[in-house]
Amino acid sequence: MTNSEVEAEVDVAAGVEAEHDTLFRISARIEVAASAADAYAVVSDLPRCGEWSTECTGGRWVAGTPATVGAVFRGTNHRAEDVVAWAPVVRGEWTTESEVVAAEPGRAFRWAMRDSSGRRQESVWGFGIEATGHGCVVTHHFRMGAPTEGIRGITADMDAPERRRFFSDWGAKVNADMTATLRRLKAVIEAD
Repeated sequence: MTNSEVEAEVDVAAGVEAEHDTLFRISARIEVAASAADAYAVVSDLPRCGEWSTECTGGRWVAGTPATVGAVFRGTNHRAEDVVAWAPVVRGEWTTESEVVAAEPGRAFRWAMRDSSGRRQESVWGFGIEATGHGCVVTHHFRMGAPTEGIRGITADMDAPERRRFFSDWGAKVNADMTATLRRLKAVIEAD
């Protein structure tokens, strides 16, 4: 991997059949010319995520000590009209809440999306950081076990072929977003 390349890995289940315990497992990584501590300082500062995210435009901490396990972040988001245009996904502006589930300075920062009742869902996003001799490698990852409240709503009226198409299209969308996010994040980290 060269310093500007993003390596990606995508594993998307064919649908929500009972035999699948993981619906999505997607990750991408990039080399960054900064220390692991500096990279962690940026990725754990979620209110800044609008500087690098393709959908999250920012937000604020609403509970707990910011960037520590148990802290809750309310994110503001925007999705374009053409994103998986055939499916009934949320478009335009919306908010989400997530709870920090791992905060290991210089190593890992992860958060789980919460449902409308404030319960953690099996939708975990995060960053892993590995020091190298010339900086670090930042890995952006996403794992969804059971379908979230939102995914259940999107797919409620779909038959099996439509669900398979949706999960394939959504996996490709998330992979593209992660790749773009990492390129932007690299620029932000290296500029700080």
